[in-house]
Amino acid sequence: MKTLFLATLMLVGFATTATSQTNSAEGKVIYLTTAEFKQKIYDYEKNGDQWLYKGKLPAIIDFYADWCRPCKMVAPIMEELAKEYKGKVVIYKVNTDKEKELASVFQIRSIPSILYIPKTGKPSMDMGAKSKEAYKQIIESTLLK
Repeated sequence: MKTLFLATLMLVGFATTATSQTNSAEGKVIYLTTAEFKQKIYDYEKNGDQWLYKGKLPAIIDFYADWCRPCKMVAPIMEELAKEYKGKVVIYKVNTDKEKELASVFQIRSIPSILYIPKTGKPSMDMGAKSKEAYKQIIESTLLK
């Protein structure tokens, strides 16, 4: 019984990892939980204040809430950017209502808040809805330079 349970856990973990990798390869936005954030982006409990990005590509994390109108305006832009920058930048979304711990760690006070994560160096945070062109300019100058 214990072996069956462990095998099931391994299959679920593999399916989740495969789905995230497939979404990233297809140029889709990936929704993150706090646990997935620690696994794929940065484990703040383990590394404390020392930023150690775990990803292979630069990333954007859109902190949002379902009830937020500006967030709803940003959502289709992030979907388009995920397709346009497929294979170059990974775009994630974190629901601040569901992932309160993560929102607290990053001191999210207003949404949307966008975290830009270069492959090397420290991330930067930006707040408020912007145009697609503004996001593209930030991607090109900050993440893909």
